[in-house]
Amino acid sequence: MRSWRTRVRARTEWPFILTGLATAALLVVMLYYPVASVFIEAIVIDGQPSLSPLTSVVSDPFYWGLFKFTAYQATLSTLLSLALGLPGAYVLARFEFPGRKTVRSLTLVPFVLPSIMVAVGFAAMFGTRGPLNRALAAVGLPKLELLFTLKIIVLAHAFYNAPLVVRVVAASWESIDARLVETARSLGASPRRAFLDVVVPQLAPAVLTSTLLVFIFTFMSFPIVLALGGLELATVEVWLYDRIRNLRLQEAAALAVLEAAITLGLTYAYLHYESGQAATRQVAPRPRERLSDALPLERLAIGVYALIIGIVFLGPIISMLLASVTDVGGGFTLRYYEFLLARRDVVVGTQPDAAIRNSLLFAVGTLIVAVPMGVVVALATARDTLTARLVGTLAMLPFAVSGIVVGFGLLQTVVFGVEVFGYELQVTGAVAIVAAHAVGAYPFVVRTVTPALTSMDNRLVESARALGASRTDALLDVELPLVAPAVAAGAAFAFAISIGEFNATVILAEGGNVYTMPVAVERYLSDRTLGPATAMGSVLLVVTGVSFVIIERIGEYGGIE
Repeated sequence: MRSWRTRVRARTEWPFILTGLATAALLVVMLYYPVASVFIEAIVIDGQPSLSPLTSVVSDPFYWGLFKFTAYQATLSTLLSLALGLPGAYVLARFEFPGRKTVRSLTLVPFVLPSIMVAVGFAAMFGTRGPLNRALAAVGLPKLELLFTLKIIVLAHAFYNAPLVVRVVAASWESIDARLVETARSLGASPRRAFLDVVVPQLAPAVLTSTLLVFIFTFMSFPIVLALGGLELATVEVWLYDRIRNLRLQEAAALAVLEAAITLGLTYAYLHYESGQAATRQVAPRPRERLSDALPLERLAIGVYALIIGIVFLGPIISMLLASVTDVGGGFTLRYYEFLLARRDVVVGTQPDAAIRNSLLFAVGTLIVAVPMGVVVALATARDTLTARLVGTLAMLPFAVSGIVVGFGLLQTVVFGVEVFGYELQVTGAVAIVAAHAVGAYPFVVRTVTPALTSMDNRLVESARALGASRTDALLDVELPLVAPAVAAGAAFAFAISIGEFNATVILAEGGNVYTMPVAVERYLSDRTLGPATAMGSVLLVVTGVSFVIIERIGEYGGIE
């Protein structure tokens, strides 16, 4: 017969078990089942298996061209991201200068900055009345028509993804053992030869992982291409969205399956190379030099690079902020912000105050759902076991599957309603959008909390369990207090991601009043109303900027090293 202590301990295990089961159920209902329904739609016709939807897409020259163009623009975007990011990684890894920590923190920008806001910034800077064309006109040069061209899409992608390259490669560069370089030099190697033979091979995995990551992101890019390219420069994601809007659902499902096959393969390769870099070793990092001590030619090159970075990265943000307070005649105005506070519909049928309110409410709802989910999955993946690796791979599905696909799957399953054990399960409106946001946000909580858990001394938990604490007690009294900063950073990520989420939201908000700030921005841009779009984009910048400051203050738990 079990003792009283054993029975009590068994009962107190239930909260931990039930939380894990609830997380698994949510993932099944809100992620795996909807995504699976999209894939089934592509291989089943009238209840019978059929490959005709897939073969019709594969055999269509139009779709071959669509995939080729998507891969082509992703390749160009990746190359430009590398060209802008690698010099930045070199500067961060080699030199010490005022503001270095702030610059490094800014490499988190792609994780918190809404991509639709980036599109607004580029439209404001490179538009007909933008600062660039006004400057060209002032010196008598012809205007540049970059909007709705491949050039501006590639440039916007580089703005968004070059910081990822900097973050990944700089971390790897800083971990190179200086003793190996010194040994090569002592054996007669020149600085160039030592760099090529010692440094480059050790940087190659980081460059490859960042290349894969950027290619995946730009291959699946949606808001930037939609806003700056439209259907004239449609990628797979944009055309998938168009097929859904036109109720060509089976065609959309076939496209989603083919796209997922490509992105899942690339994501697997990325995770494989990233895990290969995860092994730690004792190194003697090379001390960073003061930037003022660099060679004159090197300082000149860094200065030119800083100027380019300033134009590419600060230009769109400053242009958006200026456009939000500038009227058509060039004078100062606050009417675009007054418009955001006005309770009235515009031509595109979108009330700005409702969009702001919805975004904030959905972000709070996302926190309530995504943070516990992320902590539970982090606990399940923090140990190096086969089960943990399997759970970790399945948990990262939102990284490999488009938000459009998730939104599409939710729409045709739980939003329209499904029957479960004789009862109809239906999730609509705000609840469906919060679910989609939570699905996209919880992996970032996982990626911030898991490193903190793996670095924690297991003996603390084992001691608590040996003294009679249940698994739930050990979690609440030992583990969570120790990883609280990581949980807080994950929560800030989840909030920022919800505020900026566009892909799934634009599908689920179609025809309803649950649109958010990013959806409102896209609608204003599609109506060629740049003023309201820049004002709403500026509000988005402030909200996500606060999230960024929180993440930076708490510590660099987020991002990808």
